[in-house]
Amino acid sequence: MRNKNLLYAQSGGVTPVINATACGLIETARKNSRKLGKVLAGKDGILGILNEELIDTSKESKTAIAALRHTPGGAFGSCRFKLKGIEESRAQYERLIEVFKAHNIGYFFYNGGGDSADTAYKVSQISARLGFPVQCIGVPKTIDNDLPITDNCPGFGSVAKYVAVSIKEASLDVASMASSSTRVFVLEVMGRHAGWIAAAGGLAQQKKGDPPHVILFPELLLDQAALLQKVDKAVQTHGYCSIVVSEGVRDQQGRFLADSGRRDAFGHAQLGGVAPVIAGMITEGLGYKSHWAVSDYLQRSARHVAAKTDVDQAYAMGKAAVDLALQGKSGVMPVVVRTSDKPYRWKVGEADLAKVANREKMMPRRFISADGFAITAAARRYLEPLIRGEDYPPYGRDGLPKYVQLKNLLVARKLPVFEV
Repeated sequence: MRNKNLLYAQSGGVTPVINATACGLIETARKNSRKLGKVLAGKDGILGILNEELIDTSKESKTAIAALRHTPGGAFGSCRFKLKGIEESRAQYERLIEVFKAHNIGYFFYNGGGDSADTAYKVSQISARLGFPVQCIGVPKTIDNDLPITDNCPGFGSVAKYVAVSIKEASLDVASMASSSTRVFVLEVMGRHAGWIAAAGGLAQQKKGDPPHVILFPELLLDQAALLQKVDKAVQTHGYCSIVVSEGVRDQQGRFLADSGRRDAFGHAQLGGVAPVIAGMITEGLGYKSHWAVSDYLQRSARHVAAKTDVDQAYAMGKAAVDLALQGKSGVMPVVVRTSDKPYRWKVGEADLAKVANREKMMPRRFISADGFAITAAARRYLEPLIRGEDYPPYGRDGLPKYVQLKNLLVARKLPVFEV
């Protein structure tokens, strides 16, 4: 009897290290080839599975798979597509099972955030009901760092490092010109509901007076008068003011300052840029010349400045996912468990997908200063180890990083076309 194949897919916004997780998963599966079949990958996430567009990773060389560890983006493609309940989307679940059957899939790994954990959990529950049980393992990934149970999320540490480095460097630029030019610089980072990424900017403040002088968190409603007072004091004291703002900052009525009015495929509000709103508010209220930047995709693709801790943990999650499958587990997710702050130590743990799906972990109030514009010592103890260490990609003679682009050859179709 043939060994069951593994099916891996990437979901949602990618990270600097999601491919390191894929690397860990594929390399571990190959080491267990006596027990496991091939690793197939959904082209563009679960949409590729529904469309029966399955990539045969066995066609990739050992060297190419190893290079995933230092390559950003999503090597197999990702998507924003959420499966609804079986009552609403029965045809889609039945299609998944048809694809699983046709390609001898015994293990399904979905690499993503809370919505992806929900999908993996639903499939783990429904596959048996539809007559073809499949072991489903969620694999954590999100730069937002908002998954519960896991101490931190793979992808976050590298984005945190990028933001801390960026605000430190940009602030040196602003400080050098502040006497005759820009006085206020605003850096917008991702984080719709949770302010973990914005908080990471606070790591650049290594001594009193260092930038950023203001951090704006989505967990707190914006007090405009208090903000203007804080900015004015910073400019008067230091000559300039650097600000890190989360895209999800809300006004006193709880409305996003930058709600574009659109929704993504997961039903989340699409935000249209809060940095220019904050910069305009400051220029109008205080008269200071301001400049702003949006880190956007740059923060989640900056593999050149990834944190070694993050890369190691991302790889470990991929390896652990296969280990859980080999143990006969389903409906679970490997997680990072912190065992010590100083020295920083961590290990791999396990969580039920039912306790992860569709839940968000916000910044605790004790991580935010009393005035609401900075991080606390407790936040620094949590954040600092996550950006530690360097793991540079190899560089070519042309001075550019050497990233891999896989062949991504598809297996032959066995089923009729399906309309998603």
